[in-house]
Amino acid sequence: MKLKLIFLTLFLIIAQLTSAQVKFEAKVSKTKLGVNERLRVDFEMNKDGDNFTPPSFLGFTVVGGPNQSISNSWINGKRSYAKTFSYFLEPRGRGKFTIKQATIEIDGQIYKTLPIKVEVTGAVDKPKDGNDTDFVASENLHLVAEVSKADPYLNEAITVVYKLYVSPRISVSNWRELDSPKYSDFWSQAIDMKQLRIENGQYKGEPYRYVVLRKTVLYPQKTGKLNIEPLTLTVSVDVPTKRRDIFGGRLYSTVNKTVAAGNRTINVKSLPEQGKPDDFSGAVGSFDFKVTTNKSELDATESLDARVSVSGNGNLKLFDLPKLNVPNGLEQYEPQHDERVRTNLTGMAGNISDTYTLVPQYKGKYPLPPISFSYFDLKTESYKRITTDEIVINVKTGPEGETIVTPSGSSTGNKKLVTQTGKQFRFLKLNANLSSINKKHFFKSTAYWLSLTAPLLAIPLFLFFGKRREERLSDVSGNRVRKANKLARKYLSEAKKNLGNQKEFYIAMERALHNYLKAKLHIQTSDMSKDRIQRLLKEREVEDTVSIEFIALLESCEFARYTPSSTSAMQQDYDKASRVIASIDKQL
Repeated sequence: MKLKLIFLTLFLIIAQLTSAQVKFEAKVSKTKLGVNERLRVDFEMNKDGDNFTPPSFLGFTVVGGPNQSISNSWINGKRSYAKTFSYFLEPRGRGKFTIKQATIEIDGQIYKTLPIKVEVTGAVDKPKDGNDTDFVASENLHLVAEVSKADPYLNEAITVVYKLYVSPRISVSNWRELDSPKYSDFWSQAIDMKQLRIENGQYKGEPYRYVVLRKTVLYPQKTGKLNIEPLTLTVSVDVPTKRRDIFGGRLYSTVNKTVAAGNRTINVKSLPEQGKPDDFSGAVGSFDFKVTTNKSELDATESLDARVSVSGNGNLKLFDLPKLNVPNGLEQYEPQHDERVRTNLTGMAGNISDTYTLVPQYKGKYPLPPISFSYFDLKTESYKRITTDEIVINVKTGPEGETIVTPSGSSTGNKKLVTQTGKQFRFLKLNANLSSINKKHFFKSTAYWLSLTAPLLAIPLFLFFGKRREERLSDVSGNRVRKANKLARKYLSEAKKNLGNQKEFYIAMERALHNYLKAKLHIQTSDMSKDRIQRLLKEREVEDTVSIEFIALLESCEFARYTPSSTSAMQQDYDKASRVIASIDKQL
């Protein structure tokens, strides 16, 4: 009888230890899938933990998640707890991939999942069922890239307009960019879209609604066949089902679809060699060319501005202006470049200019020789040249210069040699007024006595701070609070580093808030219900407005998993978190 009692006791102890064992494992919806299918990965645990870190999901794109679910129940007096983090993945290509280890901290210990191998094969046939929500969404949602010209010249403007077509059979509730084109072989300029408008149109002969998402002006910088990369979106589509609610209204099912505009190839033609001017600098379009001065008469040592400008439509930012040649006797400074260019669907339009400052040194007449500017005219598909007139600068008063004789023997009275006037170095200080430096000895100086007595004075300070350090180390509960505070500041700083990355930012923000509550209210993450947090803060005499703001921050972290957020909204949440934590610290 005693032997049976011993065996029964051992059995109960082993069963209790087994039931208390921590489990943390990864599960996948399938281990083999097609490149056009999606994979669900669940990370499950039977005890609550902190600082969950997912794997990198190499070879996949995360299109959904992390979605968090918690199950907490009592059966026959025993608690059953389960917490799951779910991710939805889309393969980037064929191959064999490994879902690496995820980690979590439970009761101070780090637990890891086992790696899972997944094979991605070629695309599989999906059922073309008219009642299948995924198929209905695919057939009624299209992203199109419309290119204004398929065979432009080098440096000729083309426009790419991205339109999202939506059939009346479905509705779109939200979308975000998954991948943006980089336009590596183009000079690109995005057109500012002040607001998105829904318009009616047709797609393949059927009535559709569409919205213009993006307009981009491109100037090809290479000849030959160039690829325009696709724009990829993740769209939340509401698809009607056959089910109805109690009032007879049709129920909708939400499907997340990835749509791409597809690659577009254009054939860029090179500019013709026949008739190309020697001074051609790459200007393509329709232009006007001028050289002007702000004055034609002045005295020596006065200044004037000579402006070389090109205006019109074309690749204004992609070529150099002709240089201004001036005769001897005119001092010329580096030009100031100015661009007043706007970009619209037809390309760049406006004017660019170089403004030279000229200063005559001598009396006389100085001609600015004509300047030529060449460009390729797209309308006539030929080269054109514009030549300016000669401009004469009349310097009425000033010193006389020497006349220069040209190699042909003729003299020209308008070119002057620059001679020194003896005042070129008038700004240099010739008398430095140097004074001697008295050499001071270190021995018996003030610095000498300070360096001698400083170690003796530092001994009491070392004793004082050493005693404080021992008291701090012996304070076990205080050290726990300080450690949690340090961890909260760490995650709050991590959130600041991830501003702009919505998922990483709000994960770090939620970790910081949870660790802060653990430090201040001495509760675990599993007990952090909103009502309990609000009640504990009220018991600690924290103002209601502050506790409401803290709860709102937690809700923002939850909503951010399902709704897109801007960088400015993330910055506001970060500033709000810093302010609320500081307010609670003061009131506690």
